[in-house]
Amino acid sequence: MSPVFHESIDPTLEFFYHPRTLTCLVVLLAGFLYVALYIDPSDDILNTKFGLAAICSAFAIIGMVLFRDGPFIRPHPAFWRVVLAANVLYEMCLVFLLFQSKHTGRSFMAFFDSDLGQELPERSYGDQCALTVENVRSGIDIFVLAHSLGWFGKTLIIRNQTMCWILSVTFELLEYSLAHQLPNFNECWWDHWILGRWCEYFKMKTYTWHGIREIPSLTGKLSRAGLQFTPHSWTTYEWAPTERFKNFAGIVMFAVLIMLAELNVFYLKSLLWVPPEHPLVIARLALLFLFALPGAREYYEYYSNPRCKRMGAHCWMLIVTLLSELLIIVKFGRGEFTEPFPTYVIVFWACVAAVLVGFSVWRFALKPRLASKSHAKTE
Repeated sequence: MSPVFHESIDPTLEFFYHPRTLTCLVVLLAGFLYVALYIDPSDDILNTKFGLAAICSAFAIIGMVLFRDGPFIRPHPAFWRVVLAANVLYEMCLVFLLFQSKHTGRSFMAFFDSDLGQELPERSYGDQCALTVENVRSGIDIFVLAHSLGWFGKTLIIRNQTMCWILSVTFELLEYSLAHQLPNFNECWWDHWILGRWCEYFKMKTYTWHGIREIPSLTGKLSRAGLQFTPHSWTTYEWAPTERFKNFAGIVMFAVLIMLAELNVFYLKSLLWVPPEHPLVIARLALLFLFALPGAREYYEYYSNPRCKRMGAHCWMLIVTLLSELLIIVKFGRGEFTEPFPTYVIVFWACVAAVLVGFSVWRFALKPRLASKSHAKTE
């Protein structure tokens, strides 16, 4: 059984929920005809870019018309079908990149921006670590804002305060562990533990929706139209990792996927020579955020609902995407990171793995067996 999500539709907006397949077909073909007839046929680079844009547009519309609905209906189910189509397109780009050499992959970035394809210096944030006003001020840049927005986005995806804090601390530990490979992970202690703590959370909230026709004032109607872009309802994720082994293994896998989503972008921009502020990096982060919203919802449904026997399409595509990025990093990273892992890093993560394995064996194998023996003796 695959995850099924049922939500009510506002009858006053019913027009936007009627099928518009023929309209989409006419608009798509009209747009293709206009571009094909009026662009300069002698500019091969421009023709290639228009052709790629047309492929992406056609596939997005095909996905919007033919894909199944996901777990969300706001702002519209079609929007999330387009998001799924975008995930498929991004995955196809990753598969293409995986079969290229490192040099070709870097040259491929120059197709999008002629300034790319050149080696970039890595900035280190750990050179001046005295806790002074000047050092703190110099450490606050556009990336602090991006970091804050990233944590805000993560709270929307995870929806659990404890999980958010655990993943926050885990990422900081990973930054310490990987600083010998990526210099921009080399941050001051106050940058790690003060500027990096922006973990907020949402609780389950009841929403009352009124149709636009039921609202008398123009301001109220505009406000209701704006609320179309907010969640129809909000569900707090109760992960309960100690209830059963499936929960424990599922939450460990979920944490690994979240860490991959965060670390991959740092390695990809370093290996492909893309500066952190470049629109390609920002676009990747924005896309992963959109992919993760329905993906996490479907993962939680598969994780927590015993009747759900099949993972949803958004979740499946998100996992494939993250693992494809990891494969590219492994391939392109050969010969790049020659410095070995420090001994204390290996020992620390070996201890973490031992604790996780030991806890799972005790909690899900030894403890139930001891409890059953004690119960039998009592009887």
